[in-house]
Amino acid sequence: MTDLNEYKGVWVLTEQREGELLNVSVELIGEGRKIANKLGVDLTCVLLGNDIDDLALELIKYGADKVLYAEDKLLEVYTTEGYTSVICDFVNERKPEILMIGATTIGRDLGPRISARLKTGLTADCTKLEIDNEDKKLLQTRPAFGGNLLATIICPDHRPQMCTVRPGVMEKAHYDESRNGEIEKIEVNIKQEDIKAKVEKRVKHEKAKVSLEDSEIIVSGGRGLGKKEGFNLIEKLANKLGGVVGSSRPLVDSGWIDHAHQVGQTGTTVRPKLYIACGISGAIQHLAGMQNSDCIVAINKDPEAAIFKVADYGIVGDLYEVIPQLIEALDNVDDIIDTFKEVATSNE
Repeated sequence: MTDLNEYKGVWVLTEQREGELLNVSVELIGEGRKIANKLGVDLTCVLLGNDIDDLALELIKYGADKVLYAEDKLLEVYTTEGYTSVICDFVNERKPEILMIGATTIGRDLGPRISARLKTGLTADCTKLEIDNEDKKLLQTRPAFGGNLLATIICPDHRPQMCTVRPGVMEKAHYDESRNGEIEKIEVNIKQEDIKAKVEKRVKHEKAKVSLEDSEIIVSGGRGLGKKEGFNLIEKLANKLGGVVGSSRPLVDSGWIDHAHQVGQTGTTVRPKLYIACGISGAIQHLAGMQNSDCIVAINKDPEAAIFKVADYGIVGDLYEVIPQLIEALDNVDDIIDTFKEVATSNE
């Protein structure tokens, strides 16, 4: 059995693409910082790639106490064998208590391989992390049984305690130019023959026209729209607010809107400053993807709809009557602002 006392510290495996940190990595640093503070240990970021010296310093500014990074031409492009080998060597040597990975395409491939090699557990697709007050174990919460309930999982007998975390569910770390920390560049012994899969070329896909994860305002439509054309009204309100259009899964499944707009467990997890749910009942699969929004406004004809339980403000009514009134009110506000600007200009 693993000697648990040998393991100490919180590690975040940070991802970068072409020299830029992924948003989920900054989110994990923010959450890792909270966990490390509660345990009274250091937060260490692990970074792999090539020509990434500047990123190592950036991780310190975001909240890491230490950064372990390795540079090699063979690490410039992700490969399962290469990254697994280097990270497992780091873990076996330094013995962190907790290892957090983003549930990205790479993270979902890498996490299981690392946990299997280290003979430890892995909780995938977590939406919440906490430290148990009594025995200081990591409580890892994720949707289970098709999203119909949330399960909290622990790893009592093996280390490190590993998890992948859904992008968009954790609050981003704040950048602090004044922070200092320890940066250690580690030489790695990796050879081409260690990597079974060879990357012939990388094909870049055009980014989706909507970026839900980065949007501060999202207006989403659900079954209450009743018809595909209802998204025209949703889009009009979103544009008026300077936001983007979201959707619940049934409307994506019906082909009314592209999957890039889907919010929820099987879509994108978001935490905007303002989330307006229009005609969305509040199934747990949808709530899992937006319940951490700063402010939630729900519009629904059913006063008993589950969405009202998580909403900060609720409007019971027909969205086809409520939304036009909201847009009209916003137009009036714009007119008032324009009037004040004209008065101020005339007085100069």
